Amino acid sequence: MPRLTPTRTLIALALLGLAATTAVLLGSGPTHAEDSAQAEGPRPALTVATTQPQRGNVTQRLPANGNVAAWQEASIGAEVSGLRLTDVRVNVGDTVRAGQVLATFAPETIEADVAQARASLLEARAAQAEAQANADRANTLSASGALSQQQIQQYATGAQTAQARVAAAQAALNAQQLRLKHTQVLAPDSGVISARTATVGAVVGAGTELFRMVRKGRLEWRAEVTSSELPRIRPGAKAVVTAASGAQVEGTVRMLAPTVDPQTRNALVYVDLPAHPEIRAGMFARGEFLLGERDALLVPLSAVVVRDGFSHVFEVGTDSRVAMHRVQTGERSGERVAITSGLAPQARIVARGGAFLNDGDLVRVQAAPAADSAPKEAAAPVPQAQAASK
Repeated sequence: MPRLTPTRTLIALALLGLAATTAVLLGSGPTHAEDSAQAEGPRPALTVATTQPQRGNVTQRLPANGNVAAWQEASIGAEVSGLRLTDVRVNVGDTVRAGQVLATFAPETIEADVAQARASLLEARAAQAEAQANADRANTLSASGALSQQQIQQYATGAQTAQARVAAAQAALNAQQLRLKHTQVLAPDSGVISARTATVGAVVGAGTELFRMVRKGRLEWRAEVTSSELPRIRPGAKAVVTAASGAQVEGTVRMLAPTVDPQTRNALVYVDLPAHPEIRAGMFARGEFLLGERDALLVPLSAVVVRDGFSHVFEVGTDSRVAMHRVQTGERSGERVAITSGLAPQARIVARGGAFLNDGDLVRVQAAPAADSAPKEAAAPVPQAQAASK
């Protein structure tokens, strides 16, 4: 076994002393930390700011869904049969006025019929003039006895028959002139053309639809409302309608449907809409009926935490621990929401950050910023003479 020199012996002793000191320090460290933690008590989970509910007015809103439709649609069809379309002057989307010519038919056939009816009228008038003259001559001879009363009566009846034939010929002429007028298809009212089936060169029958028009260009929102909510709505109430594109317009309730669908138990509410380029007939839209204002208990939106499908707020107790309360929320008013139940008016609740808390957590309440007691007075400038003397 090799002998230890004095130098090696000193080094070994120094290493042993260092190891013993390290062991003592490591052994005593956790004990001091635990003692410090126990002396300080439990640590707060979060530093929060608190607020109290406030009374305020909120607008009562009733959400609903429905379709946008035309207020009234006009079907414009052909009133003559067997004629060829020669001109179509409007297309889908065009705005027309009442009486404007939309399309024309070939008028040649009807013009010939009008000429024939006019000639028949002239012939009937000539025959009526002759019959009337014969009746007048027969009346002048009645006193002389040259003609019997039966013959005189026959001449008078002939004159009346000729007059009736004139009236019939006149009616036939009027009918043909009316057919000639119907060779021009006119707009029955002002509005917007929504559909067109008219084609140049087509031969259509009477009653065939050529155009469809949205009367006055007016649209309406037909909202579906449950029968239980229907009594809350009155004609004249306002409604805000949002289209699929996000465009919003404000409409007015025109009428409520007199019946309820027995299958869905919903009723239609008709809301007049102003003209808007992004709202068209046939679109689906959602909206809200504005039903007036009411007094409510309001809290910031940031104070409401949704868990398990329910709304909650955290109330701070006197021991700085929070208690989670389930509440019922109502209408929104800007950045605040109405609480309908579950919260006392004098409660002190966590204003924000509740998503990071649990029921019973200890929190540190942030102190409200202290207002300045008095504005500091501005230092008066030192006169130059005093400054020089100093």
